[in-house]
Amino acid sequence: MADPILYRKRLIPEECILLKDDRILARDDDKIITGWHTIKPRRDLHHGYSCYYLKRGCKVSKFYREDGSLLYWYCDIVSYEHQADTDAYIVTDLLADVIVYPDGFVKVVDIDELVTALNDKLISEETLKTSLWNLNSLLEIIYAGEFGNLQSPIEQVIAADH
Repeated sequence: MADPILYRKRLIPEECILLKDDRILARDDDKIITGWHTIKPRRDLHHGYSCYYLKRGCKVSKFYREDGSLLYWYCDIVSYEHQADTDAYIVTDLLADVIVYPDGFVKVVDIDELVTALNDKLISEETLKTSLWNLNSLLEIIYAGEFGNLQSPIEQVIAADH
């Protein structure tokens, strides 16, 4: 299977970026795993790996500092559109995110952006519901102690990538 083309679409701020430098490390019908460096340099975040769970509506990423130490796991709630003719995926960030710190602390962020997006008519009520359902599903996995199931494909690819 040839590598797909990946785009990251944000609603706030509005942008759609071709992820031309992301390396596709694994792909099947359920997920795409990538390795990447930050698009815009940051002091804390340098590089990472992401697993796009196409049927779950989330993207789980392992964020690293420049020295290779784990910053945290970052989970985006997303939707995607697949254009079969070009094998392109447009992955839309549905705003709500979950951060899982190395000590296990879980933080849900950007819920306020969902309200802003709905008020500004950037998303529909249906998209809001989808985002909240997918967020709830992810949190249930984390709170049940099963987050390792979402981490393991990334860990396996990292082991093979080194």
